[in-house]
Amino acid sequence: MTERPDSAAWLARFVGGRTPPTRETLRGWERWRKSRNDFLPAPRMDATAWRLMSPRKRALHDLHRAATHSNLPVLATPMARKVATRLTTRLKTNWLKQKPTTRAGVMITGGGAQGKTETVCEIAATFQDEWERLGQLTAVAQPGTRDLIAPIAYVQTPVTAKPKSTCKAILNFYGAPITSRMDLPDLVHQVAASLRDHGTRVLVLDDITRLRMHRADDQDTLDLIRALMSMHVTLVLVGVDIPSSGLLREGRFDRPRSQVSFASATSRGAFGLQATQTERRFDLVELDRFRYDTPDQIAAWVQHLSGVEECLRLLRASTEMLTGGTMPEYLHRRTNGVVGLLERLIEDGCEEAMSSGSECLTESLLEGIDIILGNSFDQTSREAPKIPKHNPTSSRRTRNRNGSFDDKGPSSIDAGA
Repeated sequence: MTERPDSAAWLARFVGGRTPPTRETLRGWERWRKSRNDFLPAPRMDATAWRLMSPRKRALHDLHRAATHSNLPVLATPMARKVATRLTTRLKTNWLKQKPTTRAGVMITGGGAQGKTETVCEIAATFQDEWERLGQLTAVAQPGTRDLIAPIAYVQTPVTAKPKSTCKAILNFYGAPITSRMDLPDLVHQVAASLRDHGTRVLVLDDITRLRMHRADDQDTLDLIRALMSMHVTLVLVGVDIPSSGLLREGRFDRPRSQVSFASATSRGAFGLQATQTERRFDLVELDRFRYDTPDQIAAWVQHLSGVEECLRLLRASTEMLTGGTMPEYLHRRTNGVVGLLERLIEDGCEEAMSSGSECLTESLLEGIDIILGNSFDQTSREAPKIPKHNPTSSRRTRNRNGSFDDKGPSSIDAGA
């Protein structure tokens, strides 16, 4: 029996009823990839229809609306489409390559909270979906290994990156056995075997700017990452402000081709691996924030706000709630055009609008909300974005908890109908 999207059983699957998948393991990646579009937003409803519901259905609908605002989709932006075009082209080209040559990699850079990880994971998952539909994932597991095909591997760079810890992070994705007796050459051999046996064609290393080039261990780890390029996988490195991180210090940036070419190694690598004879090449692509300087940039920002507006489920949402009047300029000033900060502000604003009964986002309501990121971002990778200074012109509100199940007495919606 199929569950109704508005039933308590269906909603429980998304509100405390299951653990979100972790993409750092093969099973977690597959679970996320196959379920990433399963969430259905709350149905649209105005205040009149809401009043006609029973108290229990109101509470369930309010909880569904809150879940909708907490799970806003990743919307396509002009900057994300640029990244998607470059990354998809590189993945396809390398996927079809049969020659035993080093595969060119891609570096995705940008500021904090600009959606780099979600954009890259979505592109990689979509690429895998399409190739599965074409029946092109034909890698066969080797004898003695698990029959698990993993064309995409997603790994977070360890906080204190060393060659051994990086190898272990990659092996942990596959659930490969790791013993305390394994030295570095053994770990590198195991990584190469896992990539081969599981048919991995793309290796995503997130938070790559945790590496600090003034540390010997980090330089050795970068050498290992370069050596992985000779294992017939496409390396996708994701990090904050990669050009100024020192990762490219030993390289040469070819501006016309938007590529970084690393000079050929002149000595043996740190793990007994000889560097390839070809230069290490990466496409360097920036996922930028929204700008607000030209008519085209303003139009792109307003279009994005229109997409966000369509995802909201406030009962008294006015026409052009986010795109009319001075609201676009106000939201850009509060978030500096960073999609992650915009999401946080809108999410908290919707919670305040529901709790207060106003059920609409306005500048005066948002004025009382500070953007607080807390520990959401890793400070070691400089991921935390700079939040624009906010000097509210109206009285400051205190952030409210979710009051969906509170008995508030007569609703302000009823009173104002």
